[in-house]
Amino acid sequence: MTVVQRKAILKAEGFFPHKKNGKGTSIIYSRKHPSAKFVRVVVDSGIDGKTGKIVGKVGVKLCYINRQKQWREITTEVFTTNTGLVKTIRAQEAAEKFVKTCKHCKAKKFTAKSGNVVCANACWTTWGGKKKAASTTKKSSQKITAGKSQKIGPRQRRDQARQRNYPLNKNPSQKKVQKFEAEILPGDLVTIQEIIAGKMTQDYTGSVLGIVREVEEHGYVKVHWTANTTSVDEYMLPRSNCYFMSDVIDYRLKVLSRPVEYAPVT
Repeated sequence: MTVVQRKAILKAEGFFPHKKNGKGTSIIYSRKHPSAKFVRVVVDSGIDGKTGKIVGKVGVKLCYINRQKQWREITTEVFTTNTGLVKTIRAQEAAEKFVKTCKHCKAKKFTAKSGNVVCANACWTTWGGKKKAASTTKKSSQKITAGKSQKIGPRQRRDQARQRNYPLNKNPSQKKVQKFEAEILPGDLVTIQEIIAGKMTQDYTGSVLGIVREVEEHGYVKVHWTANTTSVDEYMLPRSNCYFMSDVIDYRLKVLSRPVEYAPVT
């Protein structure tokens, strides 16, 4: 299969090339996962960015974007032939359900260089200062009360409770992330909107324009973008009929050809 054919498959699947590859010379493609929040499907095209020639097989993996905007590899990269590319992409998308999730912040887990499976957000680092402070306070308290019996009053019990560096409940309740969905149909004329915490912060009408070609299962939308005069990279353009309530910058589709509103999914 030629370079043109390989690129055509990736474009048809909604992938867009990155401007650079920090780990090599091959062109990297990616797009949002059809349903998982903060997860991207990443493809190493095996096409050299300088010569434009095929230098290897295609590699497909899933990456989780953490709070620091770092990309953490959450599935093992699978290399495949050109004929098996679409099938491998679907298999990786399905593998997201089997990736372990942090019980504290609900982020995906990944295998660190140490070989340990850890939280992609590294949420345990926020506990370090509390743990050290609690340890220091405990040692000081031991020195003062050594050989001396003291009664613990209500105020002291309250202070000790505040020094705990672990959750009071083994299974703390987590707020469910709200999902919003709109009816996107083939043939719709669309643009994009920037959203933060569910609120629209910028409308790109007149700057970004596309036509919906197909809407697949799980709400995955294939759009033929005809114009983009913004600084938003193509691989960041929305590829779904839904979005999640989040305090980070995200983008959603806006239908121009007919009135469409996003509604919460219960």
